[in-house]
Amino acid sequence: MQCLEFNSVTKKYGDKYALNNVSFSLECNKSYSLIGPNGAGKSTILKIISGLISPDAGNVSIKGNKPGSDEAKKITGYLAEEALPYINLTVKENLLYIGSLRKVNDLEKRISFLIDLFGLDSYLNSMVSNLSRGTKQRLSLALSIIHNPEIVLLDEPFNYIDIPTQEKIIKYFKTMNSTFLISTHVMSIAENFTENIIMINNGNIIFNGKLSEIEEMKSGNETIESLIARMMS
Repeated sequence: MQCLEFNSVTKKYGDKYALNNVSFSLECNKSYSLIGPNGAGKSTILKIISGLISPDAGNVSIKGNKPGSDEAKKITGYLAEEALPYINLTVKENLLYIGSLRKVNDLEKRISFLIDLFGLDSYLNSMVSNLSRGTKQRLSLALSIIHNPEIVLLDEPFNYIDIPTQEKIIKYFKTMNSTFLISTHVMSIAENFTENIIMINNGNIIFNGKLSEIEEMKSGNETIESLIARMMS
C-alpha cells in the first residue's frame, strides 16, 4: 500500500528549478533516505509534503489527504533542518505543549518515554534558550514524533547528535511501524536505517531504488560514497 504519492511536482524559486517534474511514492511502513548535495531539492520536497509550501505544478497525496490538511497533520510528523523548539519554555513545557496540541493519549507516559530515549532527563526544567545545540536537536526530534505519527519526515535529523544517541534513536525508529522519509547527506545513516534510497540532484531524481541495488553498481573497491559522488557529477 502506498502511504504517499508525489506526482509530477515542479517548484521554482525565481528562475531556478528546485524540483523539476519530480515523482516518487512511499510504501507504508517502509523507510527511505533522500540523498543529495546541498541545494538539490531535498528540503523542498519535505516542505511540500508537510504543507509548508505549495508546488507550482503537480500534486501530493498523503493517504488520500492534501498536505497541510488537518487529516494529513494528524498522521504526519515533521522535523525541519535547524528546527528550534520554543526557546522561552522549558524542555518539559515544550513536550507538554506540543503533546497537548497533538492530543496525545496518556501524555505523561509518552513524555516520560521520550525523555529517557532522547536523554533529556537532566534538562527538564531548563529553558531551551540555555541548551546546547545538540540538546535542542534531541528535543526537536522528540517533539516531531511525540504523537507517534504514521509518516515521519526528517530533515538532517542527526545534526549535532552524538553517535551513541543516534544509534539508540534509530533502534527505536525501527520499532515504530511508521513510514520514514529522511533527508541526509551522511551515507552511514542511510545504510544503518533505511532500505530504500531516493537520490536527487539539481531538482531531478537520478536514482530511486533499494540500497542493495546501489551496492551492486560499485566498481571494484569503490565505496558507496564514491559511487554516489560519481552519480551526482
